Amino acid sequence: MRMLVSLHDAVFDLVERGGDWLLPLLARFVFAATLLVYYWNSAMTKVGDGLFGLFRPSVGAYAQIFPKQFEAVGYDVSQLSTLHWLVVVAGTWAEFILPALIVLGLATRLAALGMIGFVVMQSLTDIYGHNADPATIGAWFDRLADSAIMDQRLFWVFTLGFLVIKGAGALSLDALLRHRAMQPAHA
Repeated sequence: MRMLVSLHDAVFDLVERGGDWLLPLLARFVFAATLLVYYWNSAMTKVGDGLFGLFRPSVGAYAQIFPKQFEAVGYDVSQLSTLHWLVVVAGTWAEFILPALIVLGLATRLAALGMIGFVVMQSLTDIYGHNADPATIGAWFDRLADSAIMDQRLFWVFTLGFLVIKGAGALSLDALLRHRAMQPAHA
């Protein structure tokens, strides 16, 4: 029995050590495979026309981010404040930059933390701004696992939370920069 326990411990010690570099890489892969294009496509709907479209959001950007306020001003962008513009521009840029940082493994913990905040704000906007129906909102600990907000986004936040806690792993720009920073300076 002692030999079986020793074999078990040896095998799973290898699995655990392998997981230290594999799991962060897999978490970034899962994010890239499921959410990278989702967020970049969403950001593209917010970019305005022309060369300076990143600074002049589309009308749809305001409708997506501030639906009730935008409706209240008759869908006239000029009636919204500079703060509204700033939030829309920052949100649009975040949808491009934060996912790219996560996939590259650069400033991963901060980018993943930023994405968690983004997912929370996105969910609150869907619930209160767009009046999401109960089926879309869903509930935890029910018999259904298909709601867009409570179920799906919990998995998103778990994946991002894993990256906040564990970082990008050994195969990342974070690791490369950390390795270079630890190298002794050549005189």
